[in-house]
Amino acid sequence: MNYENFYEDLQPIQKSTKDSLASLQKLFKAVGKDVESGDMKNLSRNLESMAQAAAALSSSVDSMKETVNGFDTKSYFESGEFASQMLELCQEKGVDVQGESPIYEMFPYRVRIDAENQDLYLDRKKVQCMRPQSFVELVRTGQEKLNRAPFRPEVFAGELGDAYDMAALKMGKRAGADIYLTTLYKFLAPMSRFRKDYDQQSFAFDLARLYIAHLEETKNGRPFQFGPCRNEKKAIRILDQNGKEQFLSTICFY
Repeated sequence: MNYENFYEDLQPIQKSTKDSLASLQKLFKAVGKDVESGDMKNLSRNLESMAQAAAALSSSVDSMKETVNGFDTKSYFESGEFASQMLELCQEKGVDVQGESPIYEMFPYRVRIDAENQDLYLDRKKVQCMRPQSFVELVRTGQEKLNRAPFRPEVFAGELGDAYDMAALKMGKRAGADIYLTTLYKFLAPMSRFRKDYDQQSFAFDLARLYIAHLEETKNGRPFQFGPCRNEKKAIRILDQNGKEQFLSTICFY
């Protein structure tokens, strides 16, 4: 199964439906004029034409219903065909994707396919979309919008530095010690209700923009640097300005 084939099958029926609707609208206006002017002969002719146009419209709608009912959405999702076509389009459109069914990462989004209920989730938001092409375009548009959003790297670096100080104090770390970024995230969003508004994917996206900014010190002149990836499980995957993946693990402030 392929949604694009289904889409192409519906196009001529949609055009026929559109034409019938346009004809009905035109005839309805003509009937109104006939009634107003008292042109009974023309009124009868236009009403007969309306009946024919309505019959054609009804036939088109029935054809659309038959075509739609013939598309097995459950099988489309459960067979993996939707996911396969989605991945092909990601490659075609230049959308970076990692993971495997049912969970994928399209940085900075997390995508989940609920095959049982034929639902898609973009982060926590349910998206009603069974056309892979439309869904991939939705993701790409969202990524472009996020990249255009205002971001002040020096402000984020300062907030990260404050979280670093709290973590170092609590963990008994010396100044300049490497601390895992995943640890700092918990200090930036200490409560679960905060993490709903600022999840780890959002944190990773901010880290990516900070990394791309090539900033070396905070607004108040405090130097910092990202450290080596010592634990792959704790590394945070980001994409740099060239769309190449990088893994950030630790950071230290001096």
